[in-house]
Amino acid sequence: MLLIHCPYCEEERPELEFRNAGEAHIARSTDIAAESDEDFEKFFFIRSNPKGVIFERWRHIHGCARFFNAARDTITDRFLLTYKAGEPKPDISKLSSEHGPAAWANRPPDQLNVKPKAKRSTKGEA
Repeated sequence: MLLIHCPYCEEERPELEFRNAGEAHIARSTDIAAESDEDFEKFFFIRSNPKGVIFERWRHIHGCARFFNAARDTITDRFLLTYKAGEPKPDISKLSSEHGPAAWANRPPDQLNVKPKAKRSTKGEA
Protein backbone atom coordinates (compact mmCIF):
# COMPACT_ATOMS: atom_id res chain seq x y z
CA MET A 1 0.00 0.00 0.00
CA LEU A 2 1.30 3.43 -0.93
CA LEU A 3 1.47 5.96 1.92
CA ILE A 4 0.93 9.66 1.23
CA HIS A 5 1.91 12.42 3.64
CA CYS A 6 -0.81 15.04 4.20
CA PRO A 7 0.88 18.37 4.96
CA TYR A 8 -2.18 19.58 6.89
CA CYS A 9 -2.81 16.50 9.05
CA GLU A 10 0.96 15.94 9.25
CA GLU A 11 0.44 12.19 8.94
CA GLU A 12 1.16 9.52 6.38
CA ARG A 13 -2.07 7.81 5.42
CA PRO A 14 -2.98 5.03 2.94
CA GLU A 15 -3.49 6.07 -0.67
CA LEU A 16 -7.17 5.07 -0.47
CA GLU A 17 -7.82 8.20 1.59
CA PHE A 18 -6.70 10.49 -1.24
CA ARG A 19 -7.84 11.52 -4.73
CA ASN A 20 -5.72 12.93 -7.52
CA ALA A 21 -6.97 16.32 -8.69
CA GLY A 22 -4.77 16.77 -11.74
CA GLU A 23 -1.75 18.84 -12.58
CA ALA A 24 -0.66 21.55 -10.13
CA HIS A 25 0.46 25.13 -10.77
CA ILE A 26 -1.68 25.75 -13.84
CA ALA A 27 -2.21 29.42 -14.69
CA ARG A 28 -5.93 29.94 -14.96
CA SER A 29 -7.37 32.61 -17.24
CA THR A 30 -9.11 35.56 -15.61
CA ASP A 31 -11.50 35.87 -18.59
CA ILE A 32 -12.53 32.44 -19.89
CA ALA A 33 -15.12 33.95 -22.25
CA ALA A 34 -12.37 35.76 -24.17
CA GLU A 35 -10.35 32.58 -24.74
CA SER A 36 -10.20 31.03 -28.21
CA ASP A 37 -11.60 27.52 -28.64
CA GLU A 38 -8.05 26.14 -28.97
CA ASP A 39 -6.85 27.84 -25.77
CA PHE A 40 -10.00 26.74 -23.95
CA GLU A 41 -9.37 23.13 -25.02
CA LYS A 42 -5.71 23.31 -23.93
CA PHE A 43 -6.67 24.72 -20.54
CA PHE A 44 -9.29 22.08 -19.72
CA PHE A 45 -8.08 18.94 -21.45
CA ILE A 46 -4.42 19.05 -22.45
CA ARG A 47 -1.98 18.26 -19.65
CA SER A 48 1.69 17.39 -19.61
CA ASN A 49 2.48 13.77 -18.93
CA PRO A 50 6.23 13.67 -18.35
CA LYS A 51 8.31 10.66 -17.51
CA GLY A 52 9.87 11.59 -14.19
CA VAL A 53 8.91 14.20 -11.60
CA ILE A 54 5.50 15.82 -11.94
CA PHE A 55 3.66 18.30 -9.73
CA GLU A 56 0.09 17.31 -8.91
CA ARG A 57 -2.83 18.45 -6.79
CA TRP A 58 -4.23 15.91 -4.35
CA ARG A 59 -7.12 15.96 -1.93
CA HIS A 60 -7.28 14.17 1.41
CA ILE A 61 -10.87 13.01 0.91
CA HIS A 62 -11.18 10.78 4.00
CA GLY A 63 -9.19 13.05 6.30
CA CYS A 64 -9.06 16.83 6.48
CA ALA A 65 -10.64 17.11 2.96
CA ARG A 66 -8.11 19.79 1.98
CA PHE A 67 -6.23 20.14 -1.29
CA PHE A 68 -2.43 20.05 -1.32
CA ASN A 69 0.33 19.73 -3.90
CA ALA A 70 2.79 16.90 -4.34
CA ALA A 71 5.90 16.18 -6.35
CA ARG A 72 5.70 12.58 -7.55
CA ASP A 73 8.04 10.52 -9.68
CA THR A 74 5.97 8.84 -12.40
CA ILE A 75 8.64 6.19 -12.96
CA THR A 76 8.77 4.87 -9.38
CA ASP A 77 5.35 6.21 -8.25
CA ARG A 78 7.03 7.60 -5.13
CA PHE A 79 5.94 10.88 -3.58
CA LEU A 80 9.06 13.00 -3.20
CA LEU A 81 7.36 15.66 -1.13
CA THR A 82 3.99 17.18 -0.36
CA TYR A 83 3.28 20.80 0.45
CA LYS A 84 0.30 22.99 1.24
CA ALA A 85 -1.78 24.55 -1.53
CA GLY A 86 -0.72 28.11 -2.26
CA GLU A 87 2.93 27.49 -1.46
CA PRO A 88 5.35 28.12 -4.35
CA LYS A 89 6.48 25.31 -6.58
CA PRO A 90 9.72 23.79 -5.23
CA ASP A 91 12.89 23.92 -7.31
CA ILE A 92 12.88 20.69 -9.33
CA SER A 93 16.69 20.55 -9.56
CA LYS A 94 16.87 20.25 -5.77
CA LEU A 95 14.21 17.55 -5.84
CA SER A 96 16.07 15.55 -8.45
CA SER A 97 19.36 15.56 -6.59
CA GLU A 98 17.96 15.00 -3.10
CA HIS A 99 14.93 12.86 -3.81
CA GLY A 100 15.40 11.30 -7.24
CA PRO A 101 15.17 7.58 -7.95
CA ALA A 102 18.87 7.05 -7.28
CA ALA A 103 18.61 8.69 -3.87
CA TRP A 104 15.56 6.56 -3.00
CA ALA A 105 17.29 3.38 -4.08
CA ASN A 106 20.10 3.90 -1.58
CA ARG A 107 17.96 4.76 1.46
CA PRO A 108 17.44 2.23 4.24
CA PRO A 109 13.87 0.88 4.66
CA ASP A 110 13.22 2.91 7.82
CA GLN A 111 13.63 6.13 5.79
CA LEU A 112 11.30 4.92 3.03
CA ASN A 113 8.41 4.12 5.36
CA VAL A 114 8.73 0.51 4.26
CA LYS A 115 8.44 -1.87 7.14
CA PRO A 116 10.23 -5.21 6.80
CA LYS A 117 7.87 -8.13 6.61
CA ALA A 118 7.54 -10.04 9.84
CA LYS A 119 8.93 -13.54 9.76
CA ARG A 120 6.07 -16.01 9.74
CA SER A 121 6.44 -19.18 11.66
CA THR A 122 5.28 -22.37 10.08
CA LYS A 123 4.03 -25.46 11.78
CA GLY A 124 6.70 -27.86 12.80
CA GLU A 125 9.40 -25.23 13.41
CA ALA A 126 11.09 -25.44 16.80
